[in-house]
Amino acid sequence: MITVGDLGLEEDKVLKSMVLAAKWLAEIAQVKTESLTVEKNPGRLLHKYWKGAIRGEYRVAEKTWSFFCPIWHTGQAVKALVLAYHVTGIEEFLESAILGAEFILHERVSDPNDPDYGLIFGYEDLGYAVNTSAILECLDGLIYLSKATSDKTYWDAVIDALEWLSKKAYINGTGIFRDVYNPSTRSFIKAPWYREGLEGRPLLDDGIFLKGFLKTSKEHFRKIFYETAEKLLQDEYPPGNWVKYPPSDVNHGILHPRMAYWWGRPMVMAYLDSKEKRFLDCAIRAGDWYTKAQRRDGGLFRHTYIDFSTECFGHETSGIACASILWLELMEVFGNERYLKPLEKAIKFCMRVQFTKPLDPNLKGCILSKVLPPDGSDKSPYHIRDLATIFYVQATAKLLEPKYRLEINMI
Repeated sequence: MITVGDLGLEEDKVLKSMVLAAKWLAEIAQVKTESLTVEKNPGRLLHKYWKGAIRGEYRVAEKTWSFFCPIWHTGQAVKALVLAYHVTGIEEFLESAILGAEFILHERVSDPNDPDYGLIFGYEDLGYAVNTSAILECLDGLIYLSKATSDKTYWDAVIDALEWLSKKAYINGTGIFRDVYNPSTRSFIKAPWYREGLEGRPLLDDGIFLKGFLKTSKEHFRKIFYETAEKLLQDEYPPGNWVKYPPSDVNHGILHPRMAYWWGRPMVMAYLDSKEKRFLDCAIRAGDWYTKAQRRDGGLFRHTYIDFSTECFGHETSGIACASILWLELMEVFGNERYLKPLEKAIKFCMRVQFTKPLDPNLKGCILSKVLPPDGSDKSPYHIRDLATIFYVQATAKLLEPKYRLEINMI
C-alpha cells in the first residue's frame, strides 16, 4: 500500500498543504450569498440561487471572479471537502460541503409532477442549456456527503438525476448520451462542439451509474454503465484516451487533460465489479497515457497532442491531479509501485505551485491552474481555476487515507 513516505514527502507537510487548499475552497472560493456580488457571470448562466456555489475562475491580473460550470465544479468541491473533513475532522469543511450541496439541490427540478423531475441545471457552454456531463460530474459529491451525514436526501437526488438521465439523455442500447438539453423547450439541441455523425458521447464519468446500481439494485443503471464502458472500449484511440470525442479535438489531434480520468478511471470500477481484466487493462492504458503526457517537472498541459508534444503555455494542473487519483487507485488494485515516480512528481509539482504566501489574499492556499500566453503587457499571466485545487485536495486526501482510494467500496 502506497504511503506519503514512499513519495519522499513528509506527511505533516502534505496534510498542511491539503488543509490550506481546502480552506481556499471553503473560505475564499465559495459564494456565501444567495445572489452574486463581486462575481461576474459572463456566460449568463440562469441560476437563481448561488449560495454555496464555487467561484471557478479567477483572473489574477484583473482580480476578477467568474464561473464556467458551477454545478459540476461545486459537486466535485463537495467531494473534496468531505474527504478533507474525513482526514482532518475539521467541521468547517463538512459545513462548506453541505452549503455546496444546498446550491445543487436548489438548482434542480424537485417537483415530482414535473416531466423533468430530477433534472439538475448543469448550465455550462450555453447559459440556458444543461450539459449531460455536468449533471453526472456533480453527483459524486452528493454521494460522499450522504454517507458522511447519514442524510439520504443527497442520495435521493442522485437517484432522481440518474432516472432523468436514463429516460431523457441516454440513447438505449448504444452507450451514448445526448449532450445538451434546453429546459425551456424540453428538448435536446445541438452541442456547440457538434460534429456530423456524433449523436452524443459515451459518458462514464465517476462511474455514477454503477454506483447507482450498487445502491439501488436497479438493473437499468448497471446496463447503462456497461453499455457505455463497452462503447468506450470500442472507440478507444489513442491507447488510454478518446480523441474522437469532444472536448478533445480529433481534427488537430489534441487530447483534453481530464478525458482519460473521466473515462479511464471508471474502468477500475468496472473491473472490480465484473472481474473482467479487459476493463482493468483499459484503465492501465489510461494511467500509462498520463505518464507519457506528464512533463519532466511533474506538470501537464491542457493541449497535449497525440504524439505527446505540447504548446508552451496553457498548463492544466487539474489534469495531473486527476492522474494522481487514477494512479493511486491502480496501485491499490495492483498492490505494486508501477506509478510511484509519476505520482511523486505530480504531488510535488502541485505543492510547488500552491500559493502559500501571496500578496493577493484571494490566492491563499489555491493551486495554480495555468500560465497564460503573453498579451503584450506585463500583467500577471496566472489564471486560477478551482479544478486544480479541487482535484488536488481529492488526491492528497486519498494519499493520506488509503481507505478512500477505491470508490466502489464507498457505496
